[in-house]
Amino acid sequence: MTLPVSILDLAHIGDDGIAASFAASVELAQKAEGWGYKRIWYAEHHNMASIASSATSVLIAHVAANTSSIRLGAGGIMLPNHSPLQIAEQFGTLETLHPGRIDLGLGRAPGSDQNTMRALRRDPMAADTFPSDVQELQAYFAGATRIPGVNAYPGKDTHVPLYILGSSLFGARLAAALGLPYSFASHFAPQALEDAVKIYRRDFQPSAALAEPYVIAGVNAILADTQEEADALFLTAKRRRVAAMVGGGRKFTDAEADLLLESPAGQQVLNMVRYAAIGTPDTARGYLEDFAKLADADELIVATQVTDRTAWIRSFELLAGAMELVPAG
Repeated sequence: MTLPVSILDLAHIGDDGIAASFAASVELAQKAEGWGYKRIWYAEHHNMASIASSATSVLIAHVAANTSSIRLGAGGIMLPNHSPLQIAEQFGTLETLHPGRIDLGLGRAPGSDQNTMRALRRDPMAADTFPSDVQELQAYFAGATRIPGVNAYPGKDTHVPLYILGSSLFGARLAAALGLPYSFASHFAPQALEDAVKIYRRDFQPSAALAEPYVIAGVNAILADTQEEADALFLTAKRRRVAAMVGGGRKFTDAEADLLLESPAGQQVLNMVRYAAIGTPDTARGYLEDFAKLADADELIVATQVTDRTAWIRSFELLAGAMELVPAG
């Protein structure tokens, strides 16, 4: 059986602007549909000049309207930023317009900094109610509201599938207790991957939503026609990341960025992308098969830290061939 592979589209904003980012997301989804990817997810990030998916449900709607079969969803919606009712209405609308194609991954992180949290009018304590908020949201979709007299229209009886996202043991325990599928963010937070998956599988309680545990593991991948090209693309991505996270986003020469990468702070940044398949299709396939075993994953979701549009799409094309993905239907 072919290992299912999905895409985390980071909706990168390049020098060509935000509209071009949206056009690129549509192009990738249309091609990924034909290449055999299982799903594409978009993440809720706010106040980030490099990511265009802040209005996540709106972007999903746009891509869904320009594709026909691939599953699309949030990976994820940061639920403490919203009321469960609003999210039920948004994703109930998406599911009604595009039946059987919509996923809803849920996280409890702010997806932003403290000032942005204030701009979002987010309650600093909102993360504390995440478990009950997930259950409230689940009830809206099931047509069994937990708040008397309040229903989601649209949303009621749409049964949008929920996924718990996490980068720590908290999400693993919650997903297990609620009997929901679990997606671990090992593409940027690798430390707790193995422990979290073990806890999730050990403690999983079957539910109406899911009979057996299901794990999606995040991983980075950059594929190219030659190893040298893939290595060069990865080096560019690492330089960009360390400049953003350690250097405050200011412009650095390549030599300066390399010095940052060698610093203790730079090494911490590099550790975030510990799990990365870099190279030709043959090299990447071996790496990803080994990673799936390490992660005890039922499915992989791949992020590609490449900003060049052509190389970005080519990487996913090569990956589909390497993993022998088969289009649905």
